[in-house]
Amino acid sequence: MLDDERQQSEDIEEIAANGDTTVNNEDGDAKPEPDAEEPQDVPRGERRQRGGRGERARDAEPEAPTEPPPPPRLHDQFRTSIVPAMMQEFSYGNTMEVPRLQKIVLNIGVGEALTNGRAMEAASADLAVIAGQKPIVTRARKSIATFKIREGNAIGTAVTLRGAKMYHFLDRLVNTALPRIRDFRGLPRRGFDGRGNFSIGIREQIIFPEIDYNQIDKIRGLQVTITTTAKNDTEAIRLLELYGMPFIKETVEA
Repeated sequence: MLDDERQQSEDIEEIAANGDTTVNNEDGDAKPEPDAEEPQDVPRGERRQRGGRGERARDAEPEAPTEPPPPPRLHDQFRTSIVPAMMQEFSYGNTMEVPRLQKIVLNIGVGEALTNGRAMEAASADLAVIAGQKPIVTRARKSIATFKIREGNAIGTAVTLRGAKMYHFLDRLVNTALPRIRDFRGLPRRGFDGRGNFSIGIREQIIFPEIDYNQIDKIRGLQVTITTTAKNDTEAIRLLELYGMPFIKETVEA
């Protein structure tokens, strides 16, 4: 026993003299000593700065878009082609007399919200996807016993678009949504109110490509009202025609 201890001490002295940093453990396996230059008690904050999981998470974060959204195409079309055409056709003396779009209102009536609380949430979500803007909840102004409506009940949802969002929505409505209506043959002209405003009823919200058919709970219709600054329906019809609105052509009876 004493000879083994004496032999181990001699081996350790020989290893130290040769400069070897490995030490044999009790089982006889070589175990490297920790490097003296690398401290073991490094704070966690410094470990993350050296390339840990925190740095990889920062590298994976998406960068914010630096380019602004593109300007509305119909607004440029209005200034370049619609204004000169309207001034020549109606003999306006000033460019400010040319009628223009004022706002577009989208409205969904949700009568089933009186008995189904989730119907209002689903309708608001669909309208937000279509318009790109959060809608408001419209409430009853007075009680109607025939329809079992009390004052203050939520009966629909609506959103008002102005500016760039208004032009973007009109562009998608004319060029993408309306052609997807089944058996579409044009819009009737009876939707004008005599003061330059046009209303159209859409039976299915799935004509908009933003709506996922597998995510909706029910087919719902909506009403689109386009408000213009035109003085009469003739100017409003011509303005929307120049924007590309597909109206039914009038037939002249013999």
